[in-house]
Amino acid sequence: MIFLWTIVAFLAGSCMFSYWIGRMKRHNLKMYGDGNPGAINLWKAAGFTYGVCGIVLDFAKGYLPMLLMHHSGAVTGFGILIPAAAAIMGHMFSPFTGWKGGKAIAVTFGVWSGLTGFAASLAYAIILAVLLSATRLMNKGKPTTSETDAFHVVLGMLLLAIYLVLDSYSWPYVLFGIINFLLLAYSHRKELTAVKDMNY
Repeated sequence: MIFLWTIVAFLAGSCMFSYWIGRMKRHNLKMYGDGNPGAINLWKAAGFTYGVCGIVLDFAKGYLPMLLMHHSGAVTGFGILIPAAAAIMGHMFSPFTGWKGGKAIAVTFGVWSGLTGFAASLAYAIILAVLLSATRLMNKGKPTTSETDAFHVVLGMLLLAIYLVLDSYSWPYVLFGIINFLLLAYSHRKELTAVKDMNY
């Protein structure tokens, strides 16, 4: 059953809805912003409505497989790790875009929402909001850069893993938090490298 749910999760995650919507609107998302074929660049290319649609669909492709898997009871304990990671990796390494996908933020929220009934994803959202508020306070209200936003996303996942320990979540969820942290660090590696370079 783990193998089956892994395949389902990966295929769902690999559906590049934002990229496809962009192509239907005659926009190549790889030519916008940072070249990421995800919902943020769809927003930049086609506007608010299509951007929100992309975010919802990217969220859903992580949420629905995990929700169904969780409620079926077919995969439990440490068995959740591979299918959950597969949903995110499907988006990051989609075969529909030449194995070069997006940064997996929306699908990450979807996966955690499906696994924990929105509890962990809400905690993650609060962590990101606190990090953003603190940064803007230190920068006297100036907008954050894409590099700073990437740092927040990655650091926020590490803080979520710590929160899961403190809130007595079972170890499979904590371990998945660490795996998710590593995946997000990889998908944001260019921005994180830029942050490191700015500090020298």
